[in-house]
Formats: sequence, C-alpha cells, structure tokens
Amino acid sequence: MDNFSFYSPTLFEFGRGAEEKVGMLTLLTGATKVMIVYGKKFAKTSGLIDRIENSLRTIGIDFVELGGVEPNPEDTLVRKGIEMARKAHIDGLLAVGGGSVIDTAKAIAAGVPYKGDFWDLYTGKVNVTEALPVGVVLTVPGAGSEGSGNSVITNTTENAKLSLRTDSILRPRFAIMNPEMTFTLSAYQTAVGIVDMMSHILERYFSNTIRVEVTDRLAEGLLMALMAEAPKALADPTDYQARANIEWAGTLAHNGLTGCGRREDWTSHAMEHEISAMYPFVAHGAGLAVVFPAWMAFMTHHKPSKVAQLGRRIFAIDCRDDRSAAIETVASLRAFFGVVLRMPLTFKQLGIDNPDIPEMVRRLHANKGQVIGGYYRLKADDTEQIYRLMLEPETVAAQS
Repeated sequence: MDNFSFYSPTLFEFGRGAEEKVGMLTLLTGATKVMIVYGKKFAKTSGLIDRIENSLRTIGIDFVELGGVEPNPEDTLVRKGIEMARKAHIDGLLAVGGGSVIDTAKAIAAGVPYKGDFWDLYTGKVNVTEALPVGVVLTVPGAGSEGSGNSVITNTTENAKLSLRTDSILRPRFAIMNPEMTFTLSAYQTAVGIVDMMSHILERYFSNTIRVEVTDRLAEGLLMALMAEAPKALADPTDYQARANIEWAGTLAHNGLTGCGRREDWTSHAMEHEISAMYPFVAHGAGLAVVFPAWMAFMTHHKPSKVAQLGRRIFAIDCRDDRSAAIETVASLRAFFGVVLRMPLTFKQLGIDNPDIPEMVRRLHANKGQVIGGYYRLKADDTEQIYRLMLEPETVAAQS
C-alpha cells in the first residue's frame, strides 16, 4: 500500500425529504446569491426547482437560473454561466441534476474567479486555486460528481473532452440525495448510471500497487452490491431500497475511497471520452460498457492477474490459470452489461457504424501522452487494438 491523503469534506444529506433542507445547507456555505444550474426537463416539470427556490427565499438567499445543460456538457454553456455569474455577483452554485449538471456548475465555480479562459484549467495550463462553493441536489446518480472534486467538459471548438481533477477545491460543500427523486429514471438511464459507477471502481481497482487488500475489498463489495441491486431497480423503478443502495454506491465509487493507497488507471475513461467527443449522442456510461470489456480483453493477453482476481472474487470463477480466469471474467462482465443491463457492447450497438479509429487514437494520445495507463502502459498501437476489439462481438470473442 502506498502513502495517501483522503479528504472528503462534503456533507451528505441522504433520504426521503432531504431536499427540504436545501436552503439551510446553502446558507451554511456562506453564499448569499446562488446560480441554480439544471438540465432541461425533470427539474422544472417535476416542480423541484420551484420547491428549491421557495426554500432559498424562506431563508433569504437570492438566486438566478441557468438551465439547458446537455449530456456531455459543453463549454458554451459554461462560458455563458461564468458571464452571468459575474454580472449578477453570484457567490455560490447550486447544481440540480446529475453529473453533467454538477460538472457544469463546478466549471462555472472555478471559472468565475479565474482571470483567463476557464479552459486553461482543463488543459492543465494552470491549476485551480479558488472556486465558488458548490451545492448539489442529485436527481441522476451515476457520475459520482456529487462527492468528487472532478469535472468533465467538452470544448466544442476544439472537439476535445477533458477532465479536471482537484483534491478538495471543487468537491461540493453538500449533496442532497433523495432516492425517491430517481424513481422516474428510465431503465436505460438507470443502467447507464450503474455502468458509470462500476467503471469508476474498476479504474481504481486495476492497479499495480501491491497489498491493498482493504481497498480491494471495499471496491469488490461495492461492485457486488451494484450487481445485486441493479436487477431489482430495473424490475421495479420505485424500489426505494434498491435505488438507495445504488445511489450511495455511486457516491462511494467516485469520492476517492476505492483508490486509497494505490495508483489508479483511468485508460478506459480516456478512451471513452474520445468516443463521446467525436459522437456526442453516445452517453458516457453506454460508451464505457463498450470500452471496459474490450480493455479487459486486451489485458487477458498482456496482464491478466488483476482481471483474474476480479473474476474469482466477484464472479466466483474457479480457474487456477490467470489467463483462463481472465477470459471468463471478461465474458461474465459482458454478460452483465449486455444481458442484465441491456447495454451496448460494440460500436455498432452504440450507433456508430464506421468509427474513425485512427482519429480517436490520434486525439487520445495528443490529449494524454504518447504512453498512457497506470495498470499497463499503452502506446498508440495498443489503444488502436483495443478500439478494434469494440467493432463486433465475434472479434472480442476471438481475441479472448
């Protein structure tokens, strides 16, 4: 186990009626005028925004609205939000929605006090040193942004999708989580979120750091809980306990807990970002359902040990040989994604008939470096091979 620092300052208000405390919790951040950031439909039509605004008025907090956040959130709305926030003298952000909304609010929060172009923060030109406080009312679990210091934004001019990671500055001050607000999510939205949660865990699980047994077991327990609760939530969208377990697992998957004491990977996320940057209709979780099994299939030939451990502990695979166990693990994960969650497993199933793989590879390494990956170091030839494993199920099976 490596040395580590773990800091999670977010206050989580979890359960039925939690949203009633939004005014009080916002006041505790020190904000006096907030920007409420939300998407397009649910937050407004459900009356949730009205209830939140009434709670803010009651406690004397002023506000402005910024709606219209899209999946795979874009820099254009962030720039609009930064300009609005400066003119209105906003001193806090309140995100009402899922990961795209929260990531947009975080980008605005970091961009308002920064004198240059906020995109500098995402390219790594400068580090985030200050930001407005962010609060969250979560309606779409999956991204885990309610408990992390991370944000992902797409630059529409450069056609680049990049992530910003901070230890503490952009972690929300509070996150309100009422599982009842997820009852109206479709089976597809639910499944996409579960894949995202599992991927956040797996990106940390695949590590070269030795003897991180506690962190490994935490990760494995979360994966097993998600796989047990997913069919229940899909069968009955109003199953409160299933929704509650899934929502809390999504937070723990991405607040840093399952990465403590080890080096993380994050190759699959980087590869998916290139897919959804080039093809914006692809939901992040759906893209990850295609990428992660392909990445793991590649590892069965190059570094199967941790894949085999995952299979033995999660899927009860009884193979003494690591490569054989890893091959069965990939098949089991693909079955869970494809059969239980009904997620796509190939480019074609994502709606991409002729993916421009060479361009994805070029952009991936332009953004992340000539050699990428923490678990196994990958060059352009390797990542091209992984992308090609996503073309057809038969190809993946043959490679496995």
